[in-house]
Formats: sequence, C-alpha cells, structure tokens
Amino acid sequence: MTDPLLQDAQLRLDAALEKLTAMFRGAVAAPDEVQCTCHWGSAEELALLKVPDVELQPERLRRAWQAAYWKDRGAVLRRVLPQLARDLADRESESFRSMDDVGLAFARARWSEWPPQQVAAVREFLDAFWIRSLVTPDGQAGDALAFCVEASGELSPWLDVWKALDHPAADRNLVEAVDRWRAAFRIHELPWVSTHDEDELLAVLTAWLTDLGKHPQTGGLQRHDEAV
Repeated sequence: MTDPLLQDAQLRLDAALEKLTAMFRGAVAAPDEVQCTCHWGSAEELALLKVPDVELQPERLRRAWQAAYWKDRGAVLRRVLPQLARDLADRESESFRSMDDVGLAFARARWSEWPPQQVAAVREFLDAFWIRSLVTPDGQAGDALAFCVEASGELSPWLDVWKALDHPAADRNLVEAVDRWRAAFRIHELPWVSTHDEDELLAVLTAWLTDLGKHPQTGGLQRHDEAV
C-alpha cells in the first residue's frame, strides 16, 4: 500500500532537485582554482571543475566536496551541487552514507551568504530532504538530522518539524535515533561531530527529547507509545 505522505515527500524532493539543477546549471570553479594532487588529482582532472555540467565519477565527486583547501569553496560546491544533491537523495550512494560530513562541506561553502535565489533553492532542498528522511522507515533520520544541522547551523527548526510530524515512520526513526545516540548522551557529548557550538546543540537536543518524554539516557517514548 502506497504511503501518501512518503509519496508527497518524494515528489517535493524531486521538485527541489530539479530547481537546484536549473539554478546551478553552468556553474564552474574559479579559473585560478588549484588543489594538491593528493587531495584531488591531476591537472586534467581539476580542469573538469572548470567545465560546466560534466558529471564526475563518485570518487571525484567525494573529493570535490571533501577537500578543505579550495580557494573558493562556494564556487566548487555550486559546481557540483546538482550532482551532489541527487547523490544525497539516492539512499544507496556513497554521499548518502557520508551525509554528516557533507553537511560540513555545505557550512564551509557559506551557502547562506549566496544570492537570495540560490539560498532559497538550497534551503528548499534541505527542507525536502529532511521531510523525506523522516517519513522513510529506514532508521536514517538521525544521520539526516546531523547533515541538516551542520549544513544550516541550526537545530531547533529541524526538531520542530520532527515533533509536528504525525507519522509512524517519523516515530520509529526517533526511537532508533535515540537508541544510537544513547552512548554519546551518557558521556554528555553530541552524537555527531560538529563545527558549531556542540554544548549548545547538545543542550537543545536533550531538552527537546525530555520535553517529548524520551529521556536521553533511559526512558521510553511516551508521546507515541505504539512506536516503541
């Protein structure tokens, strides 16, 4: 039986990907962009980033978003963003398995300072990706949260969406996320590595879970007992 909310979420994500592709079509890295061969590859391979809309092989795509020492990180991310976003939407891809690290790459590229239309396209992708993650019953919402938080520098807006969403997959994802996070909570650490204020994020996350009736170290989820 088709889940209408999951179907709607997938349609929204598909539309966000189309918008992102149209927005960044033709983007290229800066003409004088350089990178050491150990972090990227040969000069011929680097030249691919200065040609618009050429698909990169998975390993080259990973190096593009992962390498830290670009002259213009924003230009590099804009160049690969349509392909990277599609890769993130593919739950079998290498990028999907590394999405918390991809979030750091978004933050380093300072996408929130780009022109307003570009910012809106990226934000719609993040919002659509988050909703689709919540209503997909695969236990990956915790990783998706880390990606969205690191990419945006915010935590509360993503938690607000999770709290408001009345869907069994979102409830199950919450239970599975807390199970995975418990070890970190016991030693008073954020469950993922962050470039933002980890103490503040941890305080917000634990307060949110306590408010839901899910103590971060022990208790059960009182809000949706059927999900436990």
